[in-house]
Amino acid sequence: MTGKNQVKTAVLTISTSCFRDERKNLSGPVLEDLCREAGFDVVGRGIVPDNAEMIREKLLFFCDNQRVDIVLTTGGTGPGPYDITPEATADICERLLPGISELVRAEGGKKTRRAYLSRGVSGIRGRTLIINLPGSPGAVRESMAAIGEIIPHALDMIAGGGHD
Repeated sequence: MTGKNQVKTAVLTISTSCFRDERKNLSGPVLEDLCREAGFDVVGRGIVPDNAEMIREKLLFFCDNQRVDIVLTTGGTGPGPYDITPEATADICERLLPGISELVRAEGGKKTRRAYLSRGVSGIRGRTLIINLPGSPGAVRESMAAIGEIIPHALDMIAGGGHD
């Protein structure tokens, strides 16, 4: 990868109510817009329910079939009984990259202590970076503001580039 304009990106909303059209998907479109504003090329998108098998299948599709550089998920990261995004993500990752999720929580925690209830994880599968973000549009904005600057460097390193 030679620049942020070539970052092939997939956005995955994880929400049973959005999947069933019982609630409008607000976070996914916000996340897509933020990616485009950062110069990323959104080549994949989807909505799946809070179902571990369906989450894993969609993540594997983006990583192994579409070979995107990054998958950003929104939703399913809290402590609720159906919030299983972190577990499904960790199941398919080959390596975890916990610092990114720690940064998301730390920056979110400056605004609300509830940010520390997020259990989102970040990890690597092949040459794809996967980052779980919270499910609200505001938290998605805050999270991307926190990590947007380091994503291109992380992707360069995952692709085999060295430290600047």
